[in-house]
Amino acid sequence: MNAPFPPILPTYNRSDLRFVRGEGTWLIEEDGTRHLDLTSGIAVNALGHAHPDLVRVLTEQAQALWHVSNLYRIPAQERLADLLVEHTFADTAFFTNSGTEAAELAIKMVRKYWHDHGTPRETILTFEGAFHGRSTGAIAAAGSEKMTRGFGPLMPCFHTLAWGDHNALHAALDESVAAVMIEPVQGEGGIRPLPAQCLQGLRDLCDRTGALLVLDEVQCGMGRTGRLFAHEWAGVTPDIMMVAKGIGGGFPLGAVLATAKAASGMTAGTHGSTYGGNPLACVVGAKVVEIVTQQGFLDAVSCKAGQLRQGLESLVATYPEVFEEVRGMGLMLGLKCRKPNADIVRAAQAHQLLTVPAADNVVRLLPPLTITGEEIAEALARLDKAANSL
Repeated sequence: MNAPFPPILPTYNRSDLRFVRGEGTWLIEEDGTRHLDLTSGIAVNALGHAHPDLVRVLTEQAQALWHVSNLYRIPAQERLADLLVEHTFADTAFFTNSGTEAAELAIKMVRKYWHDHGTPRETILTFEGAFHGRSTGAIAAAGSEKMTRGFGPLMPCFHTLAWGDHNALHAALDESVAAVMIEPVQGEGGIRPLPAQCLQGLRDLCDRTGALLVLDEVQCGMGRTGRLFAHEWAGVTPDIMMVAKGIGGGFPLGAVLATAKAASGMTAGTHGSTYGGNPLACVVGAKVVEIVTQQGFLDAVSCKAGQLRQGLESLVATYPEVFEEVRGMGLMLGLKCRKPNADIVRAAQAHQLLTVPAADNVVRLLPPLTITGEEIAEALARLDKAANSL
């Protein structure tokens, strides 16, 4: 007799941990065991678990109004949009529930822009190692066989280039290309930052050919690299940007930010979302933006990042048979491993330290931006014990 199909679709290989409470940088199991969390829900809990300001605004909004259709004005949504326009390149924003939904809208926005210009531009250039979500459009954009196998036929407009292949990029990016979609720092792809000069050159190429530049800052945005968004380090701006994860501080929220030019085709009726931009999500998102843009907050992130990176470099030097190098920016760091990264994740977990694997045999370290210096030191000590056990 066949075993019964599990009540939760088995698309995840889950660790046997059951967390019931979170406090800042810590997650607590049912039996009270405390784990130091360097995953932040994969860069989601930007301000840690149960941040008091987020709990307060969410509770206040929950007692007032949970949901109202986008057929009406939503003050919390307008407040968040104003903040994002104030602090970014964007002229306008549309709110979604996730990064995948943001990717879908970004693709639609590109297509509508060129449709309205009467120009037959369809190709969107993307890059090997990318991750833009799990929808059929997003997996087509990434082009990874692991994600696309069994889900064809795929949307045909994407052309995937090798990461760092400048010659291929120059050859492909001509006046037939509609847009280039890229992560300033690849997350799932193995914590691979795009050098500032490359992003600057890409912006110049797009300006020269008329292609739109679409940045995916779902994982690397919202202060994670020490700037509000990672592209700011290169001194350039995109035409369209996808945001999610950290913007909600743990509450489901995403957004597409765009210039007025890029968004010009998105008129009434061209897109919508039942839950996107609901009052609960937007009051939390607005508070996250307010906190992250406070004077000194991002400087503190860079300072903590320096402490963590220095400690990781020391571990690489101490355990060359375990680790190869440190990658990344800010508090979006990766350890390129010589041992299997899954073994290191398990060894760290045995010392109540939570990390997350990525491609290219990398272990990702994505702590809350609010992590303390003492907690960084404790995390490094636990990682040292994990490496020593291997």
